[in-house]
Amino acid sequence: MSPVLHTAEERRIVEVATGTSSDPFAVLGRHLVTIDQRPAVIVRTMQPDASAVELITDGQVTPMVRRHPDGLFEARVPLDGGESDFGYRIRVFDQTGAHDIADPYQFGQVLSDYDLHLFSEGTHLRAWEKFGAHVLTIGHVTGVHFAVWAPNAQRVSVIGDFNGWDGRVHPMRRLVPSGVWELFIPDLRIGACYKYEVRTQAGHLLEKSDPYAQRFEVPPNSASIIWQEGEYQWNDDGWMNERQSFAGWHDRPMSIYEVHLGSWRRVPEQGSRYLTYRELARDLIPYVCEQGFTHIELMPVMEHPFSGSWGYQVIGFFAPTSRFGTPDDFRYFIDECHRHGLGVILDWVPGHFPKDPHGLARFDGTALYEHDDPRQGEHRDWGTLIFNYGRTEVRSFLLSNALYWLQEFHLDGLRVDAVASMLYLDYSRSHGEWIPNQYGGRENLEAVDFLQRLNTVTHGRLPGTITVAEESTAWPAVSRPTYVGGLGFTFKWNMGWMHDMLQYVQQDPVHRRWHHNQITFSMLYSFTENFVLPFSHDEVVHGKRAMLDKMPGDLWQKHATLRALYGYMFGHPGKKLMFMGSEFGQWREWDHDSSLDWHLLDEPLHRGLQTWVRDLNQTYRREASLHEVDFEGQGFSWIDCQDNENSVISMIRRARKERDFTVMVVNFTPIPRPGYRVGVPEAGWYREILNSDAELYGGSNMGNGGGIHTEPVVAHGHEHSLRLTVPPLGFVLLKK
Repeated sequence: MSPVLHTAEERRIVEVATGTSSDPFAVLGRHLVTIDQRPAVIVRTMQPDASAVELITDGQVTPMVRRHPDGLFEARVPLDGGESDFGYRIRVFDQTGAHDIADPYQFGQVLSDYDLHLFSEGTHLRAWEKFGAHVLTIGHVTGVHFAVWAPNAQRVSVIGDFNGWDGRVHPMRRLVPSGVWELFIPDLRIGACYKYEVRTQAGHLLEKSDPYAQRFEVPPNSASIIWQEGEYQWNDDGWMNERQSFAGWHDRPMSIYEVHLGSWRRVPEQGSRYLTYRELARDLIPYVCEQGFTHIELMPVMEHPFSGSWGYQVIGFFAPTSRFGTPDDFRYFIDECHRHGLGVILDWVPGHFPKDPHGLARFDGTALYEHDDPRQGEHRDWGTLIFNYGRTEVRSFLLSNALYWLQEFHLDGLRVDAVASMLYLDYSRSHGEWIPNQYGGRENLEAVDFLQRLNTVTHGRLPGTITVAEESTAWPAVSRPTYVGGLGFTFKWNMGWMHDMLQYVQQDPVHRRWHHNQITFSMLYSFTENFVLPFSHDEVVHGKRAMLDKMPGDLWQKHATLRALYGYMFGHPGKKLMFMGSEFGQWREWDHDSSLDWHLLDEPLHRGLQTWVRDLNQTYRREASLHEVDFEGQGFSWIDCQDNENSVISMIRRARKERDFTVMVVNFTPIPRPGYRVGVPEAGWYREILNSDAELYGGSNMGNGGGIHTEPVVAHGHEHSLRLTVPPLGFVLLKK
């Protein structure tokens, strides 16, 4: 039979000793009492593994009495006129010897009521500075302060390799009414592993990683790690100052190289291990610079347990994955990018999170970060959970997270994943599997408000940074300002152009005349948004085949068609994005578990394709007409978009200066087009800047001898025209 507990004090002691107390500070630490009508202090500590414990005060040693058999000790100290808030330490004797420790339960509340208020109302934009684990010095004592939000927990404890992973040792203080728990633990070392043990109202024990942890163990291990932030010395002042000084990237060249850090290149001599962040800085950055790209876009680097998710199922939203090194190693990588003139964009995933038991899912035993109703809170296609954007504390978490990456890691932008899944309540759901909004519609109004707030905050606080929406529907004004009703993104991926172009080029050339609208349709909507033209990782996996392998015909035709496609991409209005390996013709579908096939560069056609992409990038950056007016109609005009019989298109791109323009012609058939006439705005000699059929790129060397003079022949509404040789499956760029 259980013992009868006669007093409230005895009940509280048993609750602490058995790990069921929601108010450990009522028992542990220092308490003023009256004993035999004289003031005294009782000091209690929970030490389950101790054989004996002593209280040390001003050099005086007092043996502590075991008050509970599970390891709760106490000592009574008569005051005799002394102060009741005296300092003390505790000496613990266990199997490893004697250890002197400072008692966590002698310290008061650390988090301010103001911070708790901001967090609770959803306006705390720097929550990472207050939540998680942070090294602090209180008085003369240095330790680590822990804070976590778990409003429905019955008890929360810090567990780790410093307390035997025993939830009875370090139960936390509950801060009412915020639902936040905190504890300052002295003398902890940097690098110690920890989690939170959450006791639910039903009495179940959960072990949770820290939602705000800045470092984790290398998967499959899942503990959070105490990390000393603020140690890295940045060397990118020039880049950061310039970034803040200009209005944005709209009129600048932006050619993005999308990278999965775990598979760009590996070390075959060492078991195909990953390159570290610092090795990637050494190898990847010079390569991207040589290829002429302006930005690197990283697939998610936030800590994730399952490599097969490619980083899109995040557990540690504030932690760069430990697979490649420490957070400061990642800072070094970004620093080196900036020092070499490269911007860095990071895939950010605020749309969902995985169900792993150590993660955010039912964090305190209830649906905390997610919705309780699976019709609102679950992506069944992905096996993940959806953030509750209407919950204020979740907004503080996500908004702080966005600013954290941009500010603490100097990132230049966020590419926001799966925006469509956030915007629509019925996304990938059948009738009856979703809950309409308050007006009966399918729009997720809380997500819309969150995204608008996200873009307002990031653009307002960190000028020069960008946000890019992966949004695959016709939702209006995605990249228009919030003050006119838009979502406020800087750019939007042009998924429609990408799908149309890939469908078109996969047709046998003889049939392309019947699909000509697929290469011209995009110009009907091209200026409704600020578009990025993406050929991303999603297009080279799951049976879709690699970019080169999508192209029909023999090997030569495959390469020629891909060169023409890339030429059209760089001529079309919009910023550019290309997934790694596509620049040299990776044959295999992308595999996140292995390196790209760099040996292909030993073959002339692959080396030629790589050189073509390099020259496209360099020309794109040099010629203002190709990037300066991407989002307004005056930057583009067709010469001829109706020649479907020959599958040829021709167009003009213009810079801000009206007479600064380029002419481009693309032939999507393997038939040469000698004597092909295109009208041009001005008479003169036009230099052939680029020709995808040049021998240098693996072509047949058919072209216009470096340039050609106009003839006074009316064509396409112009008084002068060029009589060109358009190579087979070729792209030609000319400038007067």
